[in-house]
Formats: sequence, C-alpha cells, structure tokens
Amino acid sequence: MRILFIVVISIIFLILIFSFYITRNGKIVTPMGSGTITLSSGAYENFPLPDYAAKMVSTDYKSYFVEVEPGIKVHILEVGQGLPIFLMHGNPTSGFLYRKIADKLPLDKVRVIMPTTIGLGFSSKIPASEHTLENHINWIHSVLTELEITELVYAGQDWGGPIGMGALSQSPDILKGAVILNTGFNAPTLNVDISPAHATVKIPIIGELIIEVFFSIFDRLGTTQGNPKSWTPEIAELYGRPVYESGNLKAPLAMMRMVTDGPNHPSTPSMQKIEKYVESLQIPAEIVWGMNDPILGKLLPSMQKNFPDASVTKTSAGHFLQEEVPEEIAEALVRVIDKVIN
Repeated sequence: MRILFIVVISIIFLILIFSFYITRNGKIVTPMGSGTITLSSGAYENFPLPDYAAKMVSTDYKSYFVEVEPGIKVHILEVGQGLPIFLMHGNPTSGFLYRKIADKLPLDKVRVIMPTTIGLGFSSKIPASEHTLENHINWIHSVLTELEITELVYAGQDWGGPIGMGALSQSPDILKGAVILNTGFNAPTLNVDISPAHATVKIPIIGELIIEVFFSIFDRLGTTQGNPKSWTPEIAELYGRPVYESGNLKAPLAMMRMVTDGPNHPSTPSMQKIEKYVESLQIPAEIVWGMNDPILGKLLPSMQKNFPDASVTKTSAGHFLQEEVPEEIAEALVRVIDKVIN
C-alpha cells in the first residue's frame, strides 16, 4: 500500500508540474534583422527571409521590422509603390497570406503593405497575458503612425478585421476604401455561441493540450477550407515554422481565447468601439466571402448590414480564402482602388 501511495503521489506531482509547464505565460522573443531599409518615412531594420519563406514571394518584396515598443517588432512585407493598400491577416497566419493577391494588383500604382500580427510569423512573440485586442490594435496603429501613412485602402480577414479597423479608428480620416473578407465587427450584447473549436480551447489546460501539445494547429487548418487541398504542407510550414522556431507558441491559443462570447468578455469594450466606427463609415467598400468557412461563414448577413451598399462576391472558399480565391479578392480591391483614385 505504501508503494501504491508513493506512486499515486508521484503521478499527481508530475501532472501538476506538467500542467504548470504548459500553462506558463511565455516570454518576449525579439527577432533580429540585418542592415536597414530606407523608406520615405525613415530607416527600418531589414529582415532577410529564410529560404522557405523567400521562395513564396518575388525578389521585389521588401521585408523589414517596425518597432512599436522596445523589443516589440511588427514584421512587414511590402511591394509596389503608390497608394498604400494595408492588408491584415487572421490567426494563426501572417502577412504572407496576401502574397497571391498582392501579385495581382497594379504594383506601379499601389504600395501593398502586409503586416504580421505580434506573436505570429516573424513578428515578436509575447507572453500570453499580453495578447489583448486593445494591445494588438495599438501596435498596428503604431505601424500606421511610424510609416506616416495618411491614406489607404484596407482589407481584413478573421482577427485582421477588428484589429485593423480598431487601429484605423484611432486615425479615422486615413481610410478611403475597404474590402471586407470573412471577419466580424459587431460586439455581442448577449452571450453567444462561438465555434466548437473556440469554445473548447477556452477551457484551461484543455486548450493548451489541444493547441500546444497534441496537435499542430498549422497542420490542421485544411479542415477550415472550402478545398482542403488548398492548405498544403508548404503553406503550413510558411505560417507554423516561425512560431515553433521562436520557442513561444502562445499566440494561436491566446488569440482564439480573445474571441468574445458575451458582453463581459475582455475583448467586448474594444469591439464596441470598432462597431461604432464601422457604422460611421461612408467609403467605397466590397465584401468577398468564403461561404464554406465553418467559423465565420454564417456572419455574412450581419456584415451586409454593416456595409449595406457594398457589392458582395460569394465564393466556395473557406476561412482562409486568400489561399483559395486570390483573383476574386484582387479584383474587388482593384475596383475599390479605382473608385478611390478616380
């Protein structure tokens, strides 16, 4: 009996240690570049892309960091010159999500800027507790300020919607047009049902086990696509490898937990401000929607209420529609750009 008791106590102790380890907050990981890139707004830290990422874009792309706080750097992909086109991705991807779209835009007329949210891609990694909607909004607004952008056309998907619109709401006059992809801008007034995946990972320890221990979220995102084959191992590596190699895997789970499920959620006050800003917009806008998105596909009617005059392009794509229907998104952007320029 004594041996059994010792075994049981030892198992409990190991479980407690393991639980403590997987729920740790994580630390700041600051990426380092090499040399500088000079833009009209100043000099920035150049970041040479590793081979697995560099092969996904042409040599015309610039890759650099904007430091928004000491040690907190936003990675930027940029190509073209002219009217700024500011493209915001969702969790857990990066600015590379828009590479196929950028290549289809008139790069002699537009400057395509593709930032990567803090915690993902080649941007700085931070403790889980620092992943708040308010923080992400402020960091992206700092990018807009640092780059001295005075006007732009915007597109956003998933968290790139609220984060991008939240940042723009702090400089409301610079937004001249928008293309809205699968995202949401409305704050809940009652408790709401979120996707089963998001609801499950909100459970402490369970979320860590699913996202950080047993499964690679990057390898499983084909299940969110209209065509699962659109999510190749090469694409999974593009988004996942920088996160895994940083040693801080906290962002994907932390950002899933940022999704508001009711009026008392920490993200709700920021969502309320974003919703109010969106309601005030009088700009050229289009909606391109992935109808086979199991996470946000059902939100199209509410998005149409936000932009009642916007034309809607319904596609067979899923959640990360940039990987499936880049032509349709690029065409919508060109139409909005033409209205802004002309």
